[in-house]
Amino acid sequence: MATETLAPPLGDPTTNTGMALRAYRYWTLRYRRTWRGTIVISVANPLLFLVAMGLGLGRLIGPDTAVLGGVGYLAFFAPGMLAAASMQNGIIEAAFPVAWSRRPGGAYPVAAGTPLEPEDILHGHLLFMTLRVLTSAAAFLLVMVAFGAAMSPLVALALPAATLTGMAFALPSAAWAVTLTDVGPVGSIFKWVVMPLYLFSGTFFAVEQLPEVLRPVVYVTPLWHGVDLCRTLSLGTATWPTSLVHIAYLAALTCVGYLVARRNYRRHLHA
Repeated sequence: MATETLAPPLGDPTTNTGMALRAYRYWTLRYRRTWRGTIVISVANPLLFLVAMGLGLGRLIGPDTAVLGGVGYLAFFAPGMLAAASMQNGIIEAAFPVAWSRRPGGAYPVAAGTPLEPEDILHGHLLFMTLRVLTSAAAFLLVMVAFGAAMSPLVALALPAATLTGMAFALPSAAWAVTLTDVGPVGSIFKWVVMPLYLFSGTFFAVEQLPEVLRPVVYVTPLWHGVDLCRTLSLGTATWPTSLVHIAYLAALTCVGYLVARRNYRRHLHA
C-alpha cells in the first residue's frame, strides 16, 4: 500500500513553528486536490438549509412571533445555522481526517517517523482545521448578509464567534479520533452528537419552546453557547456579560480539547 508523505519543508526547520508549518503545508497541498468534494458538505449543505428553512419556512412565520423576539424567522434562524454549520465543519475537519491519518500507513505514522514531533503534527493540522472552519463560516456569513438576515453591524463579530464554536468541537474530536485505528466509529458522532445538538440547541426554534425541564440541559451544551453568541451579535442584542460567558465557555472547551489532544498525540504518535 502506498503511504502518504508530508510536503517539502516550509519555514525554518530548526524552530517549532517551522516544523508545524511542514505539516500544515501537507494539508494545504492535499486540499488543493480535494477541495471540490468538501464544498458540498462544508458550504453547500448549510446554505441550502439557510435557503430552505430561512426563506422557505420563514415566509410562513410572522415577524411578530413573540418567541422569536419580534424578528423574522430568517433573521432568527440564519445566525443559529452559522454556529451549527461551524460545529459540523469543526467535527468534519477534525474527526474524519485525524482518524484516517492515524490508520497504519496514513500520514500521521509516516510523519511521526520524521523529525516532526507529535506536537508539530497536531499544530500543523490544527492550523489547517482553523483555516477551514474560518473560511466556511465566512462564506456562510457573506450569503447571510446578502439575504438581509443580519440586523446589526455587530454581525461581523459572528465570524470569530462561529470559528471559536467550530474549534470548540474540533479539538475534542481530534483528541478522540487520534486514539482510533479505524474510521468506523467516527460516523456515530453525527448520530449521537451532531443531530441532537442541531435539534436541541436553539438553532431551529427558541429554547423557550422546549419543556422547562429540558432547558437547563440545553444551556450547558457548547452549541447553544455558540448559537446564542452568534444570534445576539447578528440581532444587535448582545451584552458584554452574556457574551463573555459564552466566549469563556467555548474557549475553555477548546483549551481542554487541546490539552487532551496534545497528550493523546504524544501517546499514540510516538516514533
